[in-house]
Amino acid sequence: MKGTAREHMTVDVVSATPAMSIKDVARLLAAAEVSALPVVDEAGAVIGVVSEADLLLKEERPEELRRHHVLEGREVREDRVKLEGRTVADVMTTPAITIGPDASVREAARVMRVRGVKRLPVVDERRVLVGIISRGDLVKIFLRSDADIAREIEEDVLLKTMWMEPGTVGVVVRDGVVEVSGQVERKSLVPIVLRMIETVDGVIAVRSELSYEREDGRVTPIDTLPEAVLPRSQSHT
Repeated sequence: MKGTAREHMTVDVVSATPAMSIKDVARLLAAAEVSALPVVDEAGAVIGVVSEADLLLKEERPEELRRHHVLEGREVREDRVKLEGRTVADVMTTPAITIGPDASVREAARVMRVRGVKRLPVVDERRVLVGIISRGDLVKIFLRSDADIAREIEEDVLLKTMWMEPGTVGVVVRDGVVEVSGQVERKSLVPIVLRMIETVDGVIAVRSELSYEREDGRVTPIDTLPEAVLPRSQSHT
């Protein structure tokens, strides 16, 4: 995946305010058909996130939160505040996990995976909300047609970036899997071409049948390349 959060985010974002009641935010979540909303202050800066999980705690009302204990942890105390809360400010999770508009799509995907969240508020340098990027937005990248993927590889990667003559490298795309064949001038170009193809939106994997005309002194160590992109053909010289 390539590009930035700015290119793939949704800019028409529904948000909540700290003073909003629990019932009002529940209605807002249902109307927007989302599981969480960013919470913004009067300046539009993101100060937290309110989610269905935050509200479900009030519905569940676990008995252990009713009993105070000297050795109870911070999470238990925070959950008790949420249980007794009446406004978004009481139940929201803070600080919010956010990302900048110029962060890469790969970074957004990594943050979502590591932090276990489904969407990220996108904020500017003042933490003002400018958009939101979700798992769904990232998944849409893989909905590109094979023809569009092949066209971008041939025109943008091979011709405009690598300055390769048309037909030097053959490109076939099936269900997002790219198969490349042909011969490039130098061995060091093989991993470069393959890695650039990997960054094209919608590419699932790259299979290489590339060969090269000659060795050169700038060869990328072969053991640093992913197995899926290792060239299987050898030099003809």
